Amino acid sequence: MNGDAEAGVAIRRADGPALALALRESRADTLATFERFEEALSAQGLRVPQWPTLNLPLWELGHIGWFQDWWLRRNPQRLLGQHADPDVARAASERTNADALYNSSRVPHASRWSLQLPDAQATKDDLAAQLAHHVAMLAGHAQDDAALYFFRLVLLHEDMHHEAALYTAHALDIQVSDPRWQPKPRNRAATLLAMPAQPWQLGHNDPGFTFDNEHGPHVVATEACAIDSHVLRWAEFLPFVESGAYANDRHWSASGRRWREQHGLCHPRALRRDGVVWQHQRAGRWQQLDPALPACHLSYFDAEAWCVWAGRCLPTEAQWERCALQQPEQFCWGEVWEWTASPFTAYPGFVAHPYRDYSVPWFGSHQVLRGASFATQPRLRHPRYRNYFLAQRDDIFSGFRSCASV
Repeated sequence: MNGDAEAGVAIRRADGPALALALRESRADTLATFERFEEALSAQGLRVPQWPTLNLPLWELGHIGWFQDWWLRRNPQRLLGQHADPDVARAASERTNADALYNSSRVPHASRWSLQLPDAQATKDDLAAQLAHHVAMLAGHAQDDAALYFFRLVLLHEDMHHEAALYTAHALDIQVSDPRWQPKPRNRAATLLAMPAQPWQLGHNDPGFTFDNEHGPHVVATEACAIDSHVLRWAEFLPFVESGAYANDRHWSASGRRWREQHGLCHPRALRRDGVVWQHQRAGRWQQLDPALPACHLSYFDAEAWCVWAGRCLPTEAQWERCALQQPEQFCWGEVWEWTASPFTAYPGFVAHPYRDYSVPWFGSHQVLRGASFATQPRLRHPRYRNYFLAQRDDIFSGFRSCASV
């Protein structure tokens, strides 16, 4: 798992040929997963329920191509990288109404179900033409970090949407059988890793590509702690449920209790009980729970309550990052996205990059997750990457590890 971080570090410094290959590979995975939606949703015309956590698969597909074209072919300041003006006048799109259909900054989520979208074949044709153009642009292209910034951005953006497609498939009980995107059992429990108190620098300006919310090097204190070497498995989480503690208010914050009561939960929504057997959703169907699998589809509130019950706590993102980088052989990550105790906020001196909606709208309302999941493209795995979601989200591939002060 930790070895995958090498791909995440390498792609941020990749040259033109490597980026061209990665763009093609990413697109192949996007289309393979979309094919599963076509097979499963053909009778519904590729429609899905209008839930706040879902997008129409056909809209997502068109948006991926639009996003790449907006920042590459249509962007006259693409060579300026993170210093480009996001509001500069753009070249026209090949599809005349593309901006009105796919610009996520201007097309409200709820309105996407009423849009007159091109059909699947027309959308795939658009993507093929766009990709061919963007790959051709890389040939003989300047190879400095500024000139390659937007190629790296659109690649990682597509990789993010691929994982979103996988958790959409999970939510809709659509089976995706590709073994790369399946969780793997672990037969041993976590051990404890000792970390003495030490200052730690969060934020970086490393060579290559960085997301804007990673910028702003600053030193923070990290308390001494004993942190789990791995995320929790169901074997460690289930006793919290089976003992009745999950339903006990004293383990929950006020926000967590309201969320649990709103949904009438006495166990995580990822689980159900068939007699004495616990089941969970996996590969598009309910199956007997394997206690050796990482506990997944847990909200921040679930993680927080388990920690209160167990006398533990969630690590801060600084503790998580420090251990990941200082003890890479012992600190294993990449099984599920990991909730941390840290709210998603800007680092000191934050300056938004041209894709303005990437970070700024979510500061203060979301919680930081670190690591990666079994469904994350290896290219996206990086020890300093900051993921972020609302605390109640349990549809994503999320779990946690715990720590304790010493």
